Amino acid sequence: MENPKVTVLILNWNGRKWLEQFLPSVMATSYPHVEILVADNASSDDSIAFLKENYPAIRILQFDKNYGFTGGNNRAIPAIESPFVALLNSDVEVSPGWLQPLVAQMQADPAIAAVQPKILAQMQKSHFEYAGGSGGFIDKFAYPFCRGRFFDLCEEDQQQYDDAREIFWASGACCLLRKSVIEEIGLFEESFFAHMEEIDFCWRAKNHGYKIFVAPESVVYHVGGGTLQKSNPRKTFLNVNNSLAMMYKNLPARQRFPKIFIRLVLDGVWGVKLLTEGEFKHIGAILKAHFAFYGQLGFWRKRRKEIYAQAPQEIPPSGYFNKSLVWQHFAKGKKKFSDL
Repeated sequence: MENPKVTVLILNWNGRKWLEQFLPSVMATSYPHVEILVADNASSDDSIAFLKENYPAIRILQFDKNYGFTGGNNRAIPAIESPFVALLNSDVEVSPGWLQPLVAQMQADPAIAAVQPKILAQMQKSHFEYAGGSGGFIDKFAYPFCRGRFFDLCEEDQQQYDDAREIFWASGACCLLRKSVIEEIGLFEESFFAHMEEIDFCWRAKNHGYKIFVAPESVVYHVGGGTLQKSNPRKTFLNVNNSLAMMYKNLPARQRFPKIFIRLVLDGVWGVKLLTEGEFKHIGAILKAHFAFYGQLGFWRKRRKEIYAQAPQEIPPSGYFNKSLVWQHFAKGKKKFSDL
C-alpha cells in the first residue's frame, strides 16, 4: 500500500496549553491518510472542551482516571485499526512532512517494529533533545543514551547523525509503531506508569527478532518535562524502578543478577553524588525504587515467563554498547556519541 493509514495518538493529561500550542502543526501534516486521536487521562482542565470547540474532526477517547503513559496508551491502541500508530507527545511540534520518512522506513522492511524521527529541543532548535536525540542506545548495564545526548549533555545538531540506521530504542515522545507487532508481543508494561516503557517495549521487540530504526530525515521539536519535571523525585523513582524491572524482564538469565547488582552499586555512587549536592529527596527516591523492585521480584519473574516462551540468550547487538557508559563519560571524559 502506497500510503497506509496512520493514526497519530496524542496522550493528554491537563495539557490544554500544549494542545493549543502544537496541535496546529499536527493538523498541518501533509501525509494523505492520517487520523488524529487524543486519548485523555481524566484531565481536570478544559482540554476536552477546547478540542471539541476548536478541532471537532479529532477523535477523542476519555478515560475515568489518569492511567499514565503506559495505561493511557494501552487503552487507546486497541481502539485503533490503522496498521501504523504514531505516538506523539502533546508537547511536540512537527513539520508538515514529518510522517512520510517514518512510514517509508517502515515500508522498506517488514521486520521494523518502530522508527523514530530526529528529535530536537523545541526551545533550542539547534540542539538535540534529551528524550530521543537521533536514536536510542543502551550500555552494558542498561543505561540509556542517544546519538546527540549523553546523560544531561545535549549536542548541537550539525547533521552529524543524519543517517538512517538501526538503533536499540525509539523515543516514546515521537515514534511510529507497527500495530501487528504490538498485537504479537504485547502492549507497554502497564505497571511502569511512565518512563522506560518505550525502551522496554523496543528491547522486547528486538528479543522477538524485530528491528528498531531512526529516520533523521523526519525532524520534530520536543519541549520535554511537560507533565513530570526532572526535579520531581517521582521521576527519579520511576526511572530507577522501571530500569531495574526492564533489566530483569529482558536480560539473558545468566546476566540478570550480576548486572542488577552492579546497577545497585552505581546507583549508590549516584546517591553519594546527590548527597554532596543536597538532593536528599532524590536519594530517598533511589532507595525507595530499589526496595520496591526487590519486593516485587515474584511479580517480575511471572511477567518474564508470560512475555518469553524461551528466555533471551543474548542481547541484540544493534544499538547495544558493550561497555560502561558511566566509566566512559566520568572516568575517560567522553562527552558525545561520536567519542565512543
